[in-house]
Amino acid sequence: MPAQDRRTQLLDIALNVFSQKGFNGATTKEIAAAAGVTEAVIFRHFPTKQALYQEVLESEIGCPRFQEWLVKAKDCMDRNDDEGLFQAIATAILESHRGDARLQRVLLFAALEGSEIALTHHRNFSIPIYELLRDYIVRRQRDGALAEYHPGAILSAIAGMAARYAVYTQLFGFTPEDSDEETIAAFTNILMNGIKAR
Repeated sequence: MPAQDRRTQLLDIALNVFSQKGFNGATTKEIAAAAGVTEAVIFRHFPTKQALYQEVLESEIGCPRFQEWLVKAKDCMDRNDDEGLFQAIATAILESHRGDARLQRVLLFAALEGSEIALTHHRNFSIPIYELLRDYIVRRQRDGALAEYHPGAILSAIAGMAARYAVYTQLFGFTPEDSDEETIAAFTNILMNGIKAR
């Protein structure tokens, strides 16, 4: 197998194993066996288990889906489309669970294990996005378009609704009552208008 193809295969298999056992529970021997190679082959591509884990985490940033979402989010911000932006945030979270929940599982394991490697990586990835979205909300609050709630609370509200829904339906196996589109529209409407009858 060409070196790049082997590397891609090892990353995919490592993602499987890390998502099932976490960093502490996974072994390079187990990853090698699943790939049908020796541990020496893994260490030819990745000097340590930690380096392999780091590369698995890096796949989050390079994912084409994420780059497409970022373009869409920036387009919504350029047009001052608040509802469109919040729907895009909720959709991205839901799709990240629906498309390939393995990375979400790796991050959950990281939190449970207290893996500073993964948690630092995730913060370094997430904080610039959070700051971009927070700055947009602050600007729209200054424009008088959004209420003066703490911007972090607004982002947590939409992200929290989508993430909890994704966990219930994807990881815990609850059957959704509505389509993802209907649910995201409802979450956005709740965020923009509240739930109190008018």
